[in-house]
Amino acid sequence: MTGPTTQVERGIYVSALDLFSIGIGPSSSHTVGPMRAGADFRDLLAERGRLGEVTRFGCRLQGSLAATGIGHGTPDAVIAGLRGLRPETVDPDEVHGRWARLDAGEVLLVDGVPLRAADIVFAPLSRHAGHPNSMVLTAYADTAAIAEETYLSIGGGFIERIGEPATDAGGAGPTPVHAYRNAAGLLALAEGRSIADVAWDDEVALHGADRARDGIAAIWASMRACIERGLRTEGTLPGGLKVPRRAAAGWRAIAQRGEPTAADEALAIYALAVNEENAAGGRVVTAPTNGAAGVLPAVLYYATVQGGFAPDAIRTFLLTATAVGSIFKANASISGAEAGCQAEVGSACAMAAAGLTALRGGTPAQVENAAEIAIEHHLGLTCDPVGGLVQIPCIERNAVAASTALTVSRLALLGDGTHIVHLDTTIETMRQTGADMSERYKETSEGGLAVNVVEC
Repeated sequence: MTGPTTQVERGIYVSALDLFSIGIGPSSSHTVGPMRAGADFRDLLAERGRLGEVTRFGCRLQGSLAATGIGHGTPDAVIAGLRGLRPETVDPDEVHGRWARLDAGEVLLVDGVPLRAADIVFAPLSRHAGHPNSMVLTAYADTAAIAEETYLSIGGGFIERIGEPATDAGGAGPTPVHAYRNAAGLLALAEGRSIADVAWDDEVALHGADRARDGIAAIWASMRACIERGLRTEGTLPGGLKVPRRAAAGWRAIAQRGEPTAADEALAIYALAVNEENAAGGRVVTAPTNGAAGVLPAVLYYATVQGGFAPDAIRTFLLTATAVGSIFKANASISGAEAGCQAEVGSACAMAAAGLTALRGGTPAQVENAAEIAIEHHLGLTCDPVGGLVQIPCIERNAVAASTALTVSRLALLGDGTHIVHLDTTIETMRQTGADMSERYKETSEGGLAVNVVEC
């Protein structure tokens, strides 16, 4: 696995600095992942001393990356990656619009190498070993291929390069200290302490206390900036649907009303703000994906705005959510192309509910209960973006899920954490449901709303 820090054999914990990676919209799997793949391929060529020999690049997008790639900005992302740009630091304006220029017949240069529209091939019916998000990058010297790599975009901006040796083999590199594999194991470790404490142990082992603390602060600063930028930005979102932004107008209307803001209303507007920014290709944080990026920041912003965003509260929320998200990623999926939107918005709702419950003093058992209720009521949720854009139903779906996370947390805190259906059972059910789900409902825009909504 390349890009974010890899998981290791000792445990499944994915660092908060990786699960909540700072990138750009509109999609973690279709924009952030392909950009990382392009940059990784460029790095490989440079490491092998062959970058200067390249006279042509080729890119074959397969499966969902091809089916909805244009709407998700995938060709733009690949081009940016081949140019050496990184999602964590790139100016979004340096990414978007390149494919449109190629498609119009323009030739772009990548390190002096001409790139044409014909160099990017869309093959929606092709897959690598059945994976829904695969892409093949090839470098040519004249007519001879001098390098070729196949990448999988596995959700949340994470990528895998086929045939890449495990970077942690033999114990190389820092590893998490806790070896839990599921929620039951996490609860056992959290006995007498909090889930955030367990996660903090792993963050310190992976990064050291100072870097972990600074990294979490940077993640929250980016989330908060995204919300506040969305609350003041108006206009129409890019793409053929002509979807108007609503967060700024809604927030202004609330301010003019001069009345206390209802919780569900505030949560909805915060989530809309984030996902409108994402749909516009702006700076967002995967939480755990771009398509679900509004749920968790909206809940955290709502929960802490009156308390002044205290660092301890932010860490408790984000670390708890990270531990829960790691379990989803390891035992099911956080990718809509793999398991439908239950894997994206469903996982995000569970993570947000868990974080909020911990922030409000819930026990580890109540936190696990909150995550279970949240995902239980997202089972079977499909991913069928209209027009291949992360707009309908994605933006409103984040707003609904943010409100659900608050309701779920309240339910969990009413009890003592004792419940019949456990989180591990529900995550396994989500995995099975995703495996049974028709490919038409997995980010391909071939079923559901995507084919029943008439585009104007």
